[in-house]
Amino acid sequence: MNYKEEFIRFLAECGVLKFGTFKLKSGRIAPYFLNAGEYKTGAQIKRLGEFYAACIHENKIPVQTLFGPAYKGVPLALSAAVALYEKYGVDVNFCFDRKEVKDHGEGGMFVGKQLEDGERVVIVEDVMTSGKALKEVLPKLRGAAKVDITGMVITVDRMEKALDSEKSAVQQAYAEEGVKVYSIVTIRDIIDALEADVIPGKEHVPAIREYLAQYGAKY
Repeated sequence: MNYKEEFIRFLAECGVLKFGTFKLKSGRIAPYFLNAGEYKTGAQIKRLGEFYAACIHENKIPVQTLFGPAYKGVPLALSAAVALYEKYGVDVNFCFDRKEVKDHGEGGMFVGKQLEDGERVVIVEDVMTSGKALKEVLPKLRGAAKVDITGMVITVDRMEKALDSEKSAVQQAYAEEGVKVYSIVTIRDIIDALEADVIPGKEHVPAIREYLAQYGAKY
């Protein structure tokens, strides 16, 4: 298996990827669901970081610092930084933001690498539904220094339209913010894996295709 197929199997084994009938925050009724709250062990987070590292390596994304938005992005940035070093010999910095600026001790908004002008930064996040999280962190990053945000890496691109646009959140991020979003896999990769029996659940493919026919963005 390639790393994409391995990742899809990993999602299923961790209970993160589920099939059935789910009401999403958007109000849409989806035939599949991704619940990152199912990650809970050291082995899982180590493996997850390796998939992020593989995506960064395969896409040759220039990076000096991995940024993980608080709170879910924090362990992702840490595990991906470790994996980049262990798997590819690439030693990168990492940092993450605080929800509130610290006014004592070393102070400041960021923990870890303090950003500098020209620094190539990759944002590491779980999923991207509306793009709200990206819009919240960009002013923080760009306010800290004149950084070069070379990309954002997420686990799965759902490839569906935003509520107020014909574009997906991934497409909007590039169109509106100039940030290219890379995903470890897409929902179409998951469909392929189901049809190839990489994971069980082939019977759900028609429902997923029907959902994409209704809500899918044009790629």
